[in-house]
Amino acid sequence: MPNQQQSRPFLTAHWRYLAMLNYEIDPAVLQPHLPRGLEVDTWQGRAFVSMVGFMFMDTRVLGVAIPWHRNFEEVNLRFYVRRSGENDAPRAVVFVKEIVPRPAIAWVARILYGERYVAMPMRRRIDYAAAAPASVEYGWRFRGQWQRLGVRPQGAPQPMTTGSEAEFIAEHYWGYANQRGRTVEYQVEHPPWRVWQVGESWLECDVAGLYGPEFAPYVRGVPSSAFLAEGSDVIVRQGQRLDEQSSQ
Repeated sequence: MPNQQQSRPFLTAHWRYLAMLNYEIDPAVLQPHLPRGLEVDTWQGRAFVSMVGFMFMDTRVLGVAIPWHRNFEEVNLRFYVRRSGENDAPRAVVFVKEIVPRPAIAWVARILYGERYVAMPMRRRIDYAAAAPASVEYGWRFRGQWQRLGVRPQGAPQPMTTGSEAEFIAEHYWGYANQRGRTVEYQVEHPPWRVWQVGESWLECDVAGLYGPEFAPYVRGVPSSAFLAEGSDVIVRQGQRLDEQSSQ
């Protein structure tokens, strides 16, 4: 089980409009990306990766708001894990790569968490209809070309159904990363989110160039599912290295 003694908050923020595009993948593709002591988690026997774009707002590090680093976009590719051999372990995520627009943000995340952050020019477009999002899109510029992911939500946001694919994707409160050969564990706290169903989604991305050719056959075309989460205030607690025994 994850360390039950809470570490102090490292980062607080409001996460807003999380667009999630989810693709089924062969779990063997994910094995080389697993930090030590973890195994790929599945939903109904299926493994997934997710392209996720969202907004960080009112971001504070150790309680301090850093000028020009409070509000920004992030796009990431992530997959789902649990501690090896622990059937009752909480669900968790591992990130293949995370894109942010500020080099300082990427540097801090790499040094303190071992996360695979990179800095690229980014932009967003959120269109509204009757005070609700009509479309949400996040873009990033890679190798001189703008790429993007987006969704067009429908109806009103609803609580996630227990046991659903959406709940499996969105309800994760632990993260793991490989930091110089050691596995780092950190907790993310937020209330359950409501989600919009999506009538249309799109992804224009050089998957092979950005994440590796092994992902290209899977992260393409129509996703297995897509939805838009409202988001909420979040707390990311300081990371802690797993001891040698729990990492094996």
